[in-house]
Amino acid sequence: MSVRESLKQIVAETADVISGNFSQRKEWTHHLGEFVSCQWKNPRDMVLNLKAFLKWTFLSMLIGAVAGGAGTLFYFCIRYATELRFAHEWLIWLLPLGGLVIVFLYHLGKITQPKGTNLIIEAVRSPEPIPTVMAPLIFIATGITHLLGGSAGREGAALQLGGSLGYRIGKMFHLDEKDLHVVTMCGMAACFSALFGTPLTSTLLVMEVITVGVMYYSALVPCVVASIVAAGIAQSFHAIPTQYPVTGEPAIGILPLMQVALLGILCALVSILYCFVMQGTGLLYKKWIPNQYVRVVVGGVLIIVLAMIFGRDYLGMGGEMISAAFHQSAPPEAFLLKLIFTAVTLGAGFRGGEIVPAFFVGATFGSFVGSLIGLDPSFAASIGFMSVFCGVTNCPLTAFVLSVEVFSEKGILYYLLAAGISYMLSGYCSLYSQQKILYAKDKCLYIGGE
Repeated sequence: MSVRESLKQIVAETADVISGNFSQRKEWTHHLGEFVSCQWKNPRDMVLNLKAFLKWTFLSMLIGAVAGGAGTLFYFCIRYATELRFAHEWLIWLLPLGGLVIVFLYHLGKITQPKGTNLIIEAVRSPEPIPTVMAPLIFIATGITHLLGGSAGREGAALQLGGSLGYRIGKMFHLDEKDLHVVTMCGMAACFSALFGTPLTSTLLVMEVITVGVMYYSALVPCVVASIVAAGIAQSFHAIPTQYPVTGEPAIGILPLMQVALLGILCALVSILYCFVMQGTGLLYKKWIPNQYVRVVVGGVLIIVLAMIFGRDYLGMGGEMISAAFHQSAPPEAFLLKLIFTAVTLGAGFRGGEIVPAFFVGATFGSFVGSLIGLDPSFAASIGFMSVFCGVTNCPLTAFVLSVEVFSEKGILYYLLAAGISYMLSGYCSLYSQQKILYAKDKCLYIGGE
């Protein structure tokens, strides 16, 4: 008997019982028990689920408060460092020295081969431990990079900082290996949420980025709670969420759909280029300059030279140029120069994130190319922003939700189309070498074992 039929019979027989036909009571009780048993094979399941819910609500609120507080502090530190760099332009000349300090601090912490965000991704999927010293190291090193003009983002630091704090809290409560994976994801989501003010995006990102093709639904409630708590903390300290005003969203029509599809295809190609350059530059550095101290000094000098030639718009996160791309067509060379600046910075050993530079590359590329193919530069910048992010992270759902949180829902259908195209055509490249792609992008085929 189906659940629907059982429900109908229960309702009918309950009416008989209420109306006085007590001869039906025994059979009614039997059917009620049958219905309950079909929903809960073991009555203890409900109790166990409730206990798990309460446990994870407590842990995720705690992690959201701790990692969210750290993320908020990190937000203001990076903002202050950027303001100092703008006020004192001579600080860029100290970039090679800052690089030496970063390498020395990591060696002092006995981390001679930093894995960055890859370490956190690996820790979620395996028993790989996260060193306690990781949180303060990434905080300080990213601050130095931004203060002295290295071209980098902040989200990689947020994922590492939050993941490290979540893992440490899990260790304090003596959680087992599987639960440690979840608290690590909680910390990642919380810190990212505090830094960007995007709790929905933060939750989906940590669930989707670890293994492409598999969503970690067991972390859904913990990550949602942690992200909301963290975003609330950041908001209470007046941290400004990441948002850009978008204009010129076209009405739904065949021509704009084709224009957006074309831009999505081009952004997928830019995503491949981005991953190739970022990873290739790091490999070339290590091949040509094996010594980490020499490598980071050379990288710092190269950034100074590039800044003298092409200007300072590509230092730090480049937030001003990202904002400008949403108001007018960006210079045609902007996306390529930002890619070069970032690859030289991070490949040399400076610390920071790769996603904000991807936002820069996508927004400026979309703004320029969009104006050439007939789209409004502002709207095209939003398509490029989320499409390149989608291509380099292989996270289409996250990219789609990001567009709604950052740009509003006006162009929602176009964002979904662009995300799908960028995901499918960006191939199997990724910013993160530890990210696994288990299923093919063009067919229902498991490729995880290949």
